[in-house]
Amino acid sequence: MIVFQVMNESERDSAQVSSAFHRKARWILTSFLFTFMAARITVFLIASRRIPDIYLHFGGTHVHHMNYGILLLSGVGAYLLLGSPREKGLRWASVLYGIGLALTFDEFGMWLHLGGSYWQRASFDAMVVIGGFLSLVVVAPHFSRFRPNHWFAAVALALAMVIFAIMLVDSFRYAHRILFRIETLEEALPPQ
Repeated sequence: MIVFQVMNESERDSAQVSSAFHRKARWILTSFLFTFMAARITVFLIASRRIPDIYLHFGGTHVHHMNYGILLLSGVGAYLLLGSPREKGLRWASVLYGIGLALTFDEFGMWLHLGGSYWQRASFDAMVVIGGFLSLVVVAPHFSRFRPNHWFAAVALALAMVIFAIMLVDSFRYAHRILFRIETLEEALPPQ
C-alpha cells in the first residue's frame, strides 16, 4: 500500500524557508572552516620560514588578518541591510560572512587581551566553539519542527557547554607549556 503525505501550503513554505536557511548555513560553515585552516597554515608556514613573509605592513605596522575579517563583516552587514539581495547575492554574502568570521575570530585572543601572541589558546577555542555552533545550525531542524527529543538534546548540549567552559578555564594552567614553544618560534622571526 502506498501512502502519500499531502503538505498544506504553510508546511510547504516552511520547508522551503528551512531549506534556504540550511543552505546558507552550509555556505557559512564551509567558508569558515576553509578560511580558518588556510589562515592557520599560512601563518605557520610564514613563521617557520617555509614561505616568504606576505604580511601587509603600513609604515612598519603589521596589519593583522582580523582587520580584513572586520572589513568583510562590515561590508556584508551593509550589503544585507542596505541592499535587496537575491538568492545569488545571499549565497555570496554567506560565503563572505564565513570568511570574515574566520579571519576575525582566528585572532580572538589578540583582541580579547589587546595584544600578545597569535598562538593564544583563546583564539583556537573561539574557533572551535563557533565552528561547533555553525555545525549545529546546519544540521538542526527549524524551531517550528523541534520535537521533545530535540529539546532534550538542546538542554544536554547546553549543559555540556557549561561543563566545557569550566574545564576550559581550568585548562589554561596547562596551556602555557605548549604556548611557550610556539611563542619561541614566533619570536625567532626577524623584526617587522
